[in-house]
Amino acid sequence: MKQYLDLVQNIIDHGAWQQNRTGIRSISLPGATLRFDLQQGFPAVTSKKLAFKSAIGEMIGFLRASRSAAEFRGLGCKVWDQNANQNRQWLANPYRLQEDDLGPVYGVQWRQWPAYKLIDPDQPQGSAQLADALAQGYRRLGFVEENGGRGVLLYKAIDQLRQCLDTIIGDPGSRRILFHGWNWAQLEEMALPPCHLLYQFLVNPTEREISLCLYIRSNDIGLGAPFNLAEGAALLHLVGRLTGYAPRWFTYFIGDAHIYENHLDMLREQLAREPFPSPKLVIADRIPDYAITGQYQPEWLEKVEPGDFRLEGYRHHPPLTAPMAV
Repeated sequence: MKQYLDLVQNIIDHGAWQQNRTGIRSISLPGATLRFDLQQGFPAVTSKKLAFKSAIGEMIGFLRASRSAAEFRGLGCKVWDQNANQNRQWLANPYRLQEDDLGPVYGVQWRQWPAYKLIDPDQPQGSAQLADALAQGYRRLGFVEENGGRGVLLYKAIDQLRQCLDTIIGDPGSRRILFHGWNWAQLEEMALPPCHLLYQFLVNPTEREISLCLYIRSNDIGLGAPFNLAEGAALLHLVGRLTGYAPRWFTYFIGDAHIYENHLDMLREQLAREPFPSPKLVIADRIPDYAITGQYQPEWLEKVEPGDFRLEGYRHHPPLTAPMAV
């Protein structure tokens, strides 16, 4: 994980101080990239102990479309507690339903993206459009008056991640195998708008390899980046297992790479430490390997448990902590 430490040093050397929504100053660098060959190891930070079980618990919560901090806690991840119950802006938000509610964050968009169509059945292709939408699983909600006309409003929840797996199986050469979480229509309904927001899978059928490009609009390098790196790489391993491809390249793009002022001591301590070799991710045998079984079982996206993932050969320096900016 020398790449991670190099990025930390680069931000300290070349970043600019900025104010932000949290009230804690940060030093920020626009545009950063990390790239890992997963055949050489898993990108777990070694300059401190990675909260691996918590990171995996969060990923599984996303896979299950969880919107409650209580559900994340049940999976061993407490990082959402503050955003759910201590963020003053969210506590005053009319879309917050109850204690621990987070709104339609991350996994809700990944697995249940709310999709609408408004079709004018009186237009020349209106009947064909309506028939096509119904065949795709949309259902009628009613009629809407707009711009002097009357249209049929339809709705369905789209499982973006499942569609990615279906495409990997059916059309692996596609360059459109992606999902994202930036839903403009629901941003105000979320405790926290998505930071890691665009995932694109790229398949090499000849070599039987699969890669992932992840774009993060805003990344807390001290606390968030180690978490997000572990989650993204674990997700790629899982998708590869369920579709029959070996994980290869994991490329991590950051829009605003920043370090909070109260994280600098923690990160300077890490910079003084020599990183250890990368560990290996091991996924439990109970999760079917398509490359071996030849059976496509995408329902395992919802059936995986935190105990199905472990790091083998993980050596790390002592733990370091810092407060999360909310």
